[in-house]
Formats: sequence, C-alpha cells, structure tokens
Amino acid sequence: MSAKIYRPAKTAMQSGKAKTNLWVLEFDPERPRTIDPIMGYTSSSDMRQQVRLTFESRELAVAYAERNGIDYRVIEPHDATRKKVAYPDNFRFNRIQPWTH
Repeated sequence: MSAKIYRPAKTAMQSGKAKTNLWVLEFDPERPRTIDPIMGYTSSSDMRQQVRLTFESRELAVAYAERNGIDYRVIEPHDATRKKVAYPDNFRFNRIQPWTH
C-alpha cells in the first residue's frame, strides 16, 4: 500500500486559488482498471482509489502516513512565477516586441 502526497494546482476553470493550499494524500492503484465488455464502463475493484485525504500542511500528511504504516512519496509543488506587467508598459518606447497594428 503506497500513496502520494502533493499539493494540487488550481484548475483551469478557477480564477482564484481555492483549496490550493491544502495537501492531499492519494493511494496508488493496487490493481489496474478493467473495461466492462458489455457496456464499456471502466471499473476497478480497488476501493482505495476513491479515498482522498486532505491535510492543512505537508507535515501533517507525512505524520499520518507514518503513523498508519503507509509507504509514501512527496511531490513538491511547482509554483509558477509570473512577471508583473502594467498596462502602460504596452506603450513604452523601449519595449521588447515592436508595436504593430
């Protein structure tokens, strides 16, 4: 029984950063998913794939995994860095890209 601990990124449908400060513990699948031959549904008999635990910090998630004897791996978040740009920068004389219409 192994799990991954990570901090989820915001979805493309969000404009804010809701629930991106929480850490998540998800179990790895023990058995592969199967396809139902009649209906074509994808199913699994592994109930742990449905469990998703959230924690306030990475330390709490790691402590939970160690306390319950769960093998885990921590995936560090990749925070994007964006350059702050103001609207008047579009009309600057020394802008990098030429102004075209």
